[in-house]
Amino acid sequence: MKIDFASSRQSTLGVEWELALVDGKTGELASVANQVLRGVASRHPELNEDDEHPHIKQELLLNTVELVTGICETAAEAKEDLSRSVAAVREITDPMNVELFCAGSHPFSPPQLQPVTDKARYAKLIDRTQWWGRQMVIYGVHVHVGLDRRDKALPVLDGLVNYFPHFQALSASSPFWGGEDTGYASQRALMFQQLPTAGLPFQFKSWEEYESYVQDMFTTGVIDTISEIRWDIRPVPALGTIEMRICDGLATLEEVGAIAALTQCLVDEFSTTLDNGGTIPTMPPWHVQENKWRAARYGLDAIIILDAAGKEQLVTDHLLETLNRLEPVAAKLRCSDELADVEKIIRRGAGYQRQRRVAAENGGNLQAVVLDLVKQMRNGPTA
Repeated sequence: MKIDFASSRQSTLGVEWELALVDGKTGELASVANQVLRGVASRHPELNEDDEHPHIKQELLLNTVELVTGICETAAEAKEDLSRSVAAVREITDPMNVELFCAGSHPFSPPQLQPVTDKARYAKLIDRTQWWGRQMVIYGVHVHVGLDRRDKALPVLDGLVNYFPHFQALSASSPFWGGEDTGYASQRALMFQQLPTAGLPFQFKSWEEYESYVQDMFTTGVIDTISEIRWDIRPVPALGTIEMRICDGLATLEEVGAIAALTQCLVDEFSTTLDNGGTIPTMPPWHVQENKWRAARYGLDAIIILDAAGKEQLVTDHLLETLNRLEPVAAKLRCSDELADVEKIIRRGAGYQRQRRVAAENGGNLQAVVLDLVKQMRNGPTA
């Protein structure tokens, strides 16, 4: 099977931000995505009745909309694009007393009671995955970065795998599930990997090996389209990008920009290494798997494995070293301010820490947690 890789400008950027719709008073999930999407489309006379908005999309659940940027040069441009889409959604949701929030999961709404969007592909997914599929009340942030040639895709994927726990720890924001504290920083990370073809990516030595894998998935009926390979990091041949899908939902635009900048800088650094004839080190799959679990369980307190030799370090210490190393890359990509915002997440606390703090301050009331997330999305970080 031959898979072409589209031409893309190196280190261009695209971001996808999944947002939950909630009742403005109770914080309960509100399954009103169809009304919201129709309302947004109605403001664009150039769209036909059944046309989808170019930047505001339907998702698996009726309590979710997804914001998708165009092709951006910088993290700041991506933030501006997302900000426009948020404003367009709020024009519809504000009169409905519906609020927007983003975290890896909703703290208390029962997952199994959330209606699924009426589309054949979603019905097929739920029919196949059954109980696990009905639990997918989860939200994430995906970052695409352009690659200027196909041969970079798999080595860059390997490079991002080394930073899997860094992204997971920074974004972890799903400690609560169905009203219960799971004890994990990211319940979403472990929930999502229950879907077929989801979870950690395989690591291939060549593009031909990857093509053979995809062919096997089609031949054995595992997938009907290549987009059904739902790895946490994956090449997207149709767009000419590498897509980082590790992150739990992020509560604020500032955090989305920080994660976008970190992704863009790492991919650009890996690309430069390859351009200069260098190689990108890999770790054994069992180290990668352990890192994912540690970051999902302990978040910013995770002690992670750094290399094949088994060297370990606190994830926040390694993150700070990484940010210092990437400063020249950020200057080149004009995202120094956004990259610096990564350190603010470390100082302020990741989403799971802030949610637990709000719950503790309110006697365990998880409604207060949701309403605080709503406030963060409107006004930015609270500290």
